[in-house]
Order: sequence, then C-alpha cells, then structure tokens
Amino acid sequence: MRIDGARVLITGASSGIGAATARAMAAAGSRLVLAGRDGERLHAVAAETGGRAVVGDVTTDASGLARRAAPVDVLVCNAGEGWAGPFARMPAGRVDALVAVNLTAPIELARLLLPGMIERRRGHLVFVASIAGAVGVGGEAVYSAAKAGLVVFAEALRDELSGSPGIGVSVVFPGVVATPFFARRGAPYDRRWPAPIPAERVARGIVTAVRRGRPECYVPGWLRLPARLRGAAPGLFHGLARRMG
Repeated sequence: MRIDGARVLITGASSGIGAATARAMAAAGSRLVLAGRDGERLHAVAAETGGRAVVGDVTTDASGLARRAAPVDVLVCNAGEGWAGPFARMPAGRVDALVAVNLTAPIELARLLLPGMIERRRGHLVFVASIAGAVGVGGEAVYSAAKAGLVVFAEALRDELSGSPGIGVSVVFPGVVATPFFARRGAPYDRRWPAPIPAERVARGIVTAVRRGRPECYVPGWLRLPARLRGAAPGLFHGLARRMG
C-alpha cells in the first residue's frame, strides 16, 4: 500500500514504538492522527511530526477516537501495557486492565474503522503484538495471553478479508525493545539475552509491513525461528528457553 499521503492513526503514540512509528510515517509522507494518554508528550510528538494529537484512553473511548480520526487509511494499534510477576500474586483488576488495552481496544478500533476502509477499497490494519504472544513468557502470563489473542484475531480477520480488494492486515512481533514499557510494568528487563533493540527498528518494520502488505513481521527477524520452533518442537524450545532465561 502506498503510504505517501495516507491518513494514519497510531495509538500509544506519546513514546516508545508509537512515537518512533509516527516519525517514520511522517518521513514517508503520511498524514498523522496520534492517540495517547500523556497529553504533554503526545503534543510534543505531534508538533515534531506535523500530526494531530488526540488525547484519550483507547480502553474507554474507542468510539470517540475513531470518530475524531476518521477517515483512516492505516490503523496502527500500538497502545499496550504489561505487568510482570507471578500470576498468583497479580492484583485484583489487573487482568481486566491488561486485556482491555492489549486486546479489546484494538479489536474495537478495527470494528469501528474497517467498514470505511472496505467501502473505499483502501486500508491497512497493523496490530503490534509481541514475541510473548507467539511463545509465551513466564512472569507475563496475562500479557502473553492477550497478545496471543490479538495474533489469532488478526489471522482470522485476514482470512475473512481475503476477498476484499485493497485491504491488508499485518501483525508485528517486536522482541525486547528499549522503551519505558519495562519501567511501567513494574519490573526492569533482567534477562541476559536478547539485548534490547531501539524502537526505531520496530517502526521501520511497521512501515515496511504496510508498504509491502506483509502479514507478519518479526523484529528482529531471527525471532521467527523460536516462534516456529515452539510449534514444531515444543520440548526442544522450552529446554532452550530455560537455559537462556
């Protein structure tokens, strides 16, 4: 899909992958609508990229966001939230909160904006998942489950839209990314490997996925191997994962 001149809505755009994607899309000539909860940071990114800031929470006002952003050619569902720790110690309410932002909100935004894309025969949906949604990560059970649900939703939607000309669906699987995500989830990233990558690398993957109509994009690309290994040889995969944890 040509993104020069396309109207792109990016959620979670005030920092991290969302802000980096805004910069990459702006450099490619897109017209941006940026959504996020941190008004000060969101307006700063909007000023930098020439986009329009829409401050709000995707979990409570998806319909308002869709109404203010429409018509949308490219939807980048990037807003996400994590929680790290033993599932048995997870505080009350955190399950609903994580599922709402990582799964329910992207589904609802797609429901609201997809009809217009189909009518115009032009559109692309990008769901920023996580490698945790492909392999499952200990200490992040609910986050992994929500992202896995997003992956399957995108697969089903892609199949459903196979007869709709001009509409694409992509899932992006970032690995460990150097963003404020880990501080916000309540625990720093302390694994020995892999090393965090810059958010700009994921942003480039998102732009490429839209331009080339790729159904899946792993960033970095080698993450495709453990995802495939888990399905083909789960015993071997879990043995290697324990050694590298």
